[in-house]
Amino acid sequence: MPSNPEIVVTGASGLIAKHTIAEFLRRGHSVRGTLRSLDKADDVRRALDRLGVDPQNVSFCAADLTNEAGWDEAIAGAEVVVHTASPFPVTQPDDPEDLIAPARDGTLRVLRSATKAAIARVVLTSSTVAIFYPSGRPVGHIYSEEDFTDETRPDLTPYFKSKTIAEKSAWDFIESTPGAPELVAINPSFVQGPAVDADLSTSHELYRIMARGTYPAVPCISFPVADVRDVAAAHVEAAFRPGIVGNRYLIGEGQLSLYDLGHIMARELPDLRSKVPKFELPDFAVRAMAVFDRKLRTVLPELGEKKAFTNAKMKAELGLVPSGADEAATAAIRSLRDLRLI
Repeated sequence: MPSNPEIVVTGASGLIAKHTIAEFLRRGHSVRGTLRSLDKADDVRRALDRLGVDPQNVSFCAADLTNEAGWDEAIAGAEVVVHTASPFPVTQPDDPEDLIAPARDGTLRVLRSATKAAIARVVLTSSTVAIFYPSGRPVGHIYSEEDFTDETRPDLTPYFKSKTIAEKSAWDFIESTPGAPELVAINPSFVQGPAVDADLSTSHELYRIMARGTYPAVPCISFPVADVRDVAAAHVEAAFRPGIVGNRYLIGEGQLSLYDLGHIMARELPDLRSKVPKFELPDFAVRAMAVFDRKLRTVLPELGEKKAFTNAKMKAELGLVPSGADEAATAAIRSLRDLRLI
């Protein structure tokens, strides 16, 4: 591989993508980002500038997960593709295929184009939701990269299914396709850390909902947390490190509940203390409310769960020392206030 190969990052307007592009630029690479609409190109450039990097070594091309057009041209000539693009809505759709199809088919489009272009390696942005929901695990099981979600479980949301099916489809493609690129999967948990503009991720949008006082009470659920800066570093390490091909990497450190997130917001922004959730709802109440509030359906698989997990593989093989969960959430909240979004 050349010393400074050109990198393609799909879904360049996403939070993980913007931080990942910035990290590649810091290491001297040029980056080609894909966007559904080139109208967002200047927004990404401004975000990169806020992250302290010069965007002059970034170019953009149009490519959509739901369409074949543009992918061959977007990927041709690069050495590595980082595929971050995937839909993640706040509200779950009625038809799961609305999420599953673009996630799965878009991933396969990228892999087919990467194979045609003789790309050396593809780094896939998956998720811990593709790890944490297998069937038949005992109470107290410690989750790791060896676990794979059972997408046939009836309690899973469309988003959980979409991420799992997309990742499994990617591994199946690599195994069955002659000349396919190397593949490494990055599986971040609940992504926190600094936002860079008003185009918020779903995880950051949660704070805006809290800041409005929409939910005086929240479900009793906890999430492992990943700082987006650690997630970006993981993608860059996965792009070049030898000896890691064919592996998945769970990115996360510590856990925070929704109530914890509200408490951190009140601590950091005392003017919002009256808005944040004051108590946790019993599980039966959440299930009843989710019949009418579609946003709550996203959290139903988490009720009654607290995932024990290990991130030892991330530390040992990618060389990462992750930020703490409180630190990551604090950075998210402060960034939203700096951007005047809460």
